[in-house]
Amino acid sequence: MSTPSLTAAVPTSRREKHVSAYAELSQQVLAAGLLRRRHGYYVTTILLTVAAFAAMWAGVVAVGNSWWVLLLAAALAVVRAQFGFLGHDTAHRQVFASHTWNAWTSRVLSCGFAGLSYGWWMGKHNKHHNAPNQEGRDPDIQSGVLAFTPDQARRRTGAAGWFARHQGWAFFPLLTLEGVALHVNSIQALLVKRDIRYRWLELTVIALRVGGFFAVLLLLLPVGKAAAFAGVELGLFGVLLGGSFAPNHKGMPIVPASMKVDFLRRQVLMSRNIRGGRLTDFMMGGLNYQIEHHLFPSMPRPNLKLVQPMVREHCAKHGVLYTETSLAGSYSIVVRYLNRVGLGERDPFTCPLVQLYRG
Repeated sequence: MSTPSLTAAVPTSRREKHVSAYAELSQQVLAAGLLRRRHGYYVTTILLTVAAFAAMWAGVVAVGNSWWVLLLAAALAVVRAQFGFLGHDTAHRQVFASHTWNAWTSRVLSCGFAGLSYGWWMGKHNKHHNAPNQEGRDPDIQSGVLAFTPDQARRRTGAAGWFARHQGWAFFPLLTLEGVALHVNSIQALLVKRDIRYRWLELTVIALRVGGFFAVLLLLLPVGKAAAFAGVELGLFGVLLGGSFAPNHKGMPIVPASMKVDFLRRQVLMSRNIRGGRLTDFMMGGLNYQIEHHLFPSMPRPNLKLVQPMVREHCAKHGVLYTETSLAGSYSIVVRYLNRVGLGERDPFTCPLVQLYRG
C-alpha cells in the first residue's frame, strides 16, 4: 500500500463523521470511569516486581556455582521484562496524575532496573503512537536489519538482498539479540542526542546497572557460568520484549507518508490484538490489547480488557475492521509478511485503507 494515488483526502463531511466517531467512543469510556488511575494496582505491582528482582539475586547467591543457576537467569529475564512494561506504563502517564511523578518513576524503572533509556525510548515511542506504520514517520518501521516495506527490500542487493528474501525465518533468532540492541541503542542515543533531558544522569544509571550486572556475576560465578547466565538472561529478555511488541503491528497496513487518516482508523487499522488469558496479559504486559492501548494510551493497563468489548462494538458499528488473533497466529503472520516483503512484492497484504478510499 505505497501507491501515491491512494492518498486522496477524505471529503470534509466524511472526515467530520470519523472524528465524531472517536469523540463518541471517548465520551463513553470517560463516562464508564475507565480512564481513572489505578494507584493500588500499580503500587502493588511495582513492589512485587522489586521484591521478585531481589529474590532472584538472593537465589543466585544461594545456588552459587551450579548450572541450575541458569533457571534463575531465565526467571530474572521475566522479571526484568516486567520492569520494561512498567516503565512503558509510567511513560504513558497511566500511573500518576502528575507528569513529573510518571516521568521519574519511569526513569527509575527503565534505567535502574531494565537498563534502558527513558528519554531515548519516549522520543521514539511517541512518534510511533502518533503515526503507527506510516512511512517516514514511524521509527519502528525504519529500515534496519530487517526490511519492513517492499521499497526497503528492493534497495538491498547481494548478501543483504538474499537475507531480505528470507528475513522472516530470521525473526526469532534476531529477537535473542534484541536485549543487547536495546542497551546499545539507549547508550548511543544518550551519548549523541543532546536534546534528551537528564541524559548524563540516565547514562550514569544505565552504566552502573549494566556494569554492576556483570560485576556481580563475575564475583559470584566462574567466568563460563557467568557468561552463560548473561547470555540466557539477555537473550530471553530480548525475546520477551521484542516478542510482545512485534505481533501488534508487523504485517498490518503500511501507510504512505502523504496519506491522512482520522485518529480512530489510524490506530485501529494499524494494530492487532492478541487473544489469551491472564498468562498472556502478564507475559505481554497488557500490550496484547494493542488497539485499546493505541486509542487510549493513558488508560491504566488493567482497564484495557474492560474497555475491549466497548471498542469492539464501536468499531463494528462504524464499519472499522477490528483485528484479533492468537499469539501463534500473529507470529505466523509476521514471518509470512517479512518474507513476502523481502521478495519485493508491491502489495504483500490486503489493506483495508485501500478499500476504504476506493470505496
